[in-house]
Amino acid sequence: MAGIYIHIPFCHSKCAYCDFFSRPINRDIDGYIETLHKEYERRKYELAEPVTTVYLGGGTPSSVGVGNLEKLIKWLPLDNVTEFTIEVNPEDIDPPTARFLAESPVNRVSMGVQSLDDEELRFIGRRHSASQALDAYRTLRENGIDNISLDLIFGLPGQSVGSWEKTLERTLALAPDHLSGYSLMLEEGTRLRAMRDSGKFKEADDETIERMYMLLCEKTAKAGFSHYEISNFARESRQSLHNSSYWNLTPYLGLGTGAHSYDGFVRRYNPWNIKKYIETGGEIEETDEEDFAGKVNDYLLIRLRTAEGLSLNETEALFGAGTADTVRRQARKSIMAGSLIYEKERLIIPPEKWLISDSVISDLML
Repeated sequence: MAGIYIHIPFCHSKCAYCDFFSRPINRDIDGYIETLHKEYERRKYELAEPVTTVYLGGGTPSSVGVGNLEKLIKWLPLDNVTEFTIEVNPEDIDPPTARFLAESPVNRVSMGVQSLDDEELRFIGRRHSASQALDAYRTLRENGIDNISLDLIFGLPGQSVGSWEKTLERTLALAPDHLSGYSLMLEEGTRLRAMRDSGKFKEADDETIERMYMLLCEKTAKAGFSHYEISNFARESRQSLHNSSYWNLTPYLGLGTGAHSYDGFVRRYNPWNIKKYIETGGEIEETDEEDFAGKVNDYLLIRLRTAEGLSLNETEALFGAGTADTVRRQARKSIMAGSLIYEKERLIIPPEKWLISDSVISDLML
């Protein structure tokens, strides 16, 4: 099996926390959609297995309109696809758009809600209100979308544990099929980072972040969600197949500016340059040179973020007995400290330690 990720780098406006590659909607959209097709035709042979998942991410794919989405979908290889996800924002969802999605090959919608507190939404530059997010969710359901994932962010400026709990409760009351909850990251170059550095707000402390994360874990568990990855929670059989394939080293083809690809051996990426991408017909992908240690470390990082953890037998099959022995040896300290569980040749970070997973994983890296 294999996947296709398509990056749509257009947004109505850029949120204050966002460091993904995106640009305002402009006249490049038509040329960009056409170039995606050209790039696919040139590179589809990189995938030796049938495509089983498709993911339209961004940016904001829903911002380009139904007409452009129709053009894009018609050339995709969908015969074997079991999961087709599109990312949307609430302000783009009206009944005609929801009906189009329900009647199209799309069978999973991921909507960026982030918060259900209007003041928090305004501060981070979101274009929708809490009521618009709720209306958009209901519109998707009423028009036949039966697999909806919602994104939330905790640790927002001005957000209290109480307001986060209210957002969680209102979100879970909707009964989404999947929920992603991310701690706010103040990345270099974002407006929020500049605002924090200039004293316009105070970043949430570690104790508050931990309380918010534990609330997320507790309330999703009570609502019947499985916690299958650090930031991801799903009802039964509703785990993201596409994202899970990244963690299993399944090959995928990344199309569009800023997209990454992995064919099972080599990682490639497309630079952040829309004009050059269109001018060259999509012929600008570059190889991401990784040495052996880098490949092992990437594998440790993606596997230990999941509830399944890291199989040492699989590590040995992929990278050799010496590598598995090194990881096993370096894990002893964390096992003794209780931040790693060693069970049946598998290393697992217990959920209550997932907030410190970066430090645990770094101790294992080559």
